[in-house]
Amino acid sequence: MSGGWNTIESDAGVFTYLLENLGVKDVQFEELISLDADLLRQLEPVYGLIFLFRYPTQPQSGSLAAQTKSSERDGTLDHPAAENLFFASQTIQNACGTQALLSVLLNHDKAAEGDKGIEIGEPLREFRGFVEGFPAELRGEALSNSELIRDVHNSFARSSPFVDEQQRLATEDDDVYHFIAYTSLHNTLYEIDGLQPAPISHGPCSPSEFPDEIIPVLQRRINRYPENEIRFNVLAMVRDLRIRAMEIGDVEALRAEEGKRRAWRWENALRRANMVGFVGETLKGVAKGKIRNGGYEGWVEGAKERTKKRYEERRKGDGEGEEVGA
Repeated sequence: MSGGWNTIESDAGVFTYLLENLGVKDVQFEELISLDADLLRQLEPVYGLIFLFRYPTQPQSGSLAAQTKSSERDGTLDHPAAENLFFASQTIQNACGTQALLSVLLNHDKAAEGDKGIEIGEPLREFRGFVEGFPAELRGEALSNSELIRDVHNSFARSSPFVDEQQRLATEDDDVYHFIAYTSLHNTLYEIDGLQPAPISHGPCSPSEFPDEIIPVLQRRINRYPENEIRFNVLAMVRDLRIRAMEIGDVEALRAEEGKRRAWRWENALRRANMVGFVGETLKGVAKGKIRNGGYEGWVEGAKERTKKRYEERRKGDGEGEEVGA
């Protein structure tokens, strides 16, 4: 991987194993297929949500830019919270997914919240302690320069032999997507977005009220976009669902969750695979075999003849079609 941050997918399996590789225990992500408080409540405890949406890349006079910009006014900037919570400014492209994830995770450290919190692991606890006294901008710089976090993030990027995403910057014609986090902290519903100057308060909200309070906030956000805009994704950070299945003795649920984990591991392995390189190595192996058996020249000439024959047949077919049309 390069020294920069590469794009990762908004996928429950990617985010779950990203956390696991950072040393976090007993946490997973679940994708929400509908904005339903009852469905979200079934996943409790819910530590927070990660919301992915399309972000405008240029000023526009149309509704999308104005409506998206107005999202800042749905709530109140809470500048003191920027100092009291883990809040980091986003200082680098492509890091917003992991930054949103950490915005929930590092605000629910078990060391501070007791049994209701998350065991974030020693590496992330050391990072949080290191940046605790920093302003938001320096926290963002420290996060962007963390080799541990960057390397784990990049390990879930799709392998490509062609694109250097560190150098590739978005243009006005690209579809750019942005991740933000929502969580209940100190009995307040916060929106945590590294592109904002501070966390955004959406009013009183205890952890038990979070499923009911967050749904209207998301719906208002989505409603600011045109009706034909459907490119949104919501992931819930929850306690490992296998733990609850074992606690209540639900064998079928446990089996289903273990199957989900196996599928996630397989999909993540495929994401890391450079299939172009595999094809190249396969072709080189075939060519070596032909050379070793003395059939390489005949193999190449045969391929040329077949290609020439297909070309002639296609040209003949095109000519016949033109005559009929005339």
